[in-house]
Amino acid sequence: MNPRIAAGSLASWFYTSLVGRIPSRSVRRIYLFLWLGSFGEGSGVQAGCRFLNGRKVHLGKRNVMNFGCLIDGRRHSVITGNDVSIGPEAAILTLGHDPRSNDFSDLGGDVVIGDRAWIGYRAIILPGVTIGEGAVIGAGSIVSRDVPPYAIVAGNPARIIGERPRDLNYTLSYHPFLM
Repeated sequence: MNPRIAAGSLASWFYTSLVGRIPSRSVRRIYLFLWLGSFGEGSGVQAGCRFLNGRKVHLGKRNVMNFGCLIDGRRHSVITGNDVSIGPEAAILTLGHDPRSNDFSDLGGDVVIGDRAWIGYRAIILPGVTIGEGAVIGAGSIVSRDVPPYAIVAGNPARIIGERPRDLNYTLSYHPFLM
């Protein structure tokens, strides 16, 4: 086995099985700062989140990642802007298989999430998707295509159901005790 893949697998296991369950934001933050590709100032990751290859995960400033999220950075990157809110148990995937392939070949791509995007509870973002600035992904939605800035999408597959105001001016600061 490639030593880099083995080291990355061990770092992922160590975080998911041990560090990610410690009820201390400070301990998790230090580990994530050292392990992730980038970890923006003021960002917080609640307990129970899983990262598949943290080196390809780049979190912007003041991101809030709620409990139980799965962030897949195995071969492609996950890049978030600033003030992104990711709801509980959301999954951001960058790699899968081509259903039309006769040899089960891989299919994937980077996932890019713009500033002030809001990803709802148990939403699934599929490989290669870009979510525009200020967009909202409804709870339980499956996003298989790019989402324009400020669009509100919901469903399976996710479809535009509305539009968010364009004059958003908030910054996130959510750091619950022990989470």
